[in-house]
Amino acid sequence: MVAKEELLNELKADFRLNIYEAKIWTVLLSKGIATAGELADLSSVPRSRCYDVLESLEKKGFIIMKIGKPIKYIAIQPGEIVERVKKDITEDTELSLRMIEDIKDTDIFKELQLLHKTGIEKVDGSELSNSLVGRDNINHHLKKMVEKAQKSVLIVTTKEGFVRKANLLHNILRRLKKKGVKIRIIAPLDKKAVKKVQGVADLKDSDAKGRIVIVDNELLFMTNDGLVDKSYDSAVWVKSEFFAAALKQMIGSL
Repeated sequence: MVAKEELLNELKADFRLNIYEAKIWTVLLSKGIATAGELADLSSVPRSRCYDVLESLEKKGFIIMKIGKPIKYIAIQPGEIVERVKKDITEDTELSLRMIEDIKDTDIFKELQLLHKTGIEKVDGSELSNSLVGRDNINHHLKKMVEKAQKSVLIVTTKEGFVRKANLLHNILRRLKKKGVKIRIIAPLDKKAVKKVQGVADLKDSDAKGRIVIVDNELLFMTNDGLVDKSYDSAVWVKSEFFAAALKQMIGSL
């Protein structure tokens, strides 16, 4: 019996299989042991492809061959497969990270750096801006932005935003505090989240509706997090010394 399409698609993604491999593996799991012909009939995989698929599954460690007449195949326990796939993914990730790290020492990377430097010199640094979509992208940009703080960090946010930022930034804010960076947070304060930033930031309990982060002369404006799903969360980043100073002055009265 062929597994449901939804399950097959999940197996393809999670276990790095193609559709024929997923079909034959699930059939063999339900049968326990079977010949190539039986698997072809039950999985709807063409017989002409069945042996290639079985060979591929055997190489990947999903099945084993039982020698005899006829040759039969046995499925490996799913728990063992999960551990093997985890190990493979970990090794692949470590290899990819090493390769990316090694790129920094290549002539190509140096050329890219030079190209960027040449191009960025033509941009007016006082008038940079960018838009961001998706909370993960926003959080990544926010962390990088806060990590570079030299003088001050001002955060105005909602109750939910305060909880998220306390979890996301508390270690970075502690390091900044030791460097003498002035940190202020204005938000509806959550008692549990307060503990993460207490003694690090000047906290003010306020029923803030918007979300704004000002780091030195950089600003990040975010939409109301109560109105959108996190995948549609959006923000605008602006680098403007004048704008940052004016906004700080306005918020200073809160």
